[in-house]
Amino acid sequence: MTENKPVTDDSWIDPDDAPEWSEDHFRYARLSVGGKVVREAVGTFSHPGRPASANPKKQVTLRLDPDVIEKFRATGKGWQSRINAELRKVLGI
Repeated sequence: MTENKPVTDDSWIDPDDAPEWSEDHFRYARLSVGGKVVREAVGTFSHPGRPASANPKKQVTLRLDPDVIEKFRATGKGWQSRINAELRKVLGI
């Protein structure tokens, strides 16, 4: 039988030490009326998130050769966006 270990997480923060909310915080917070969620939260308290795109990208599953993936990953952060840019160039869009 396994032994229960005491919780050692010291991440609790006294609510009295919480920072004051700004108008931006309220704008990005989840809105509920009568227990029903009217609008979901966007981002977090410290990182409000990006505004919604007018033309959001769609997630797909795509199988590529390993050497193609390695070559793009070697170019650093943003490699998936560069694949998208190359596809657009080849398609003429």
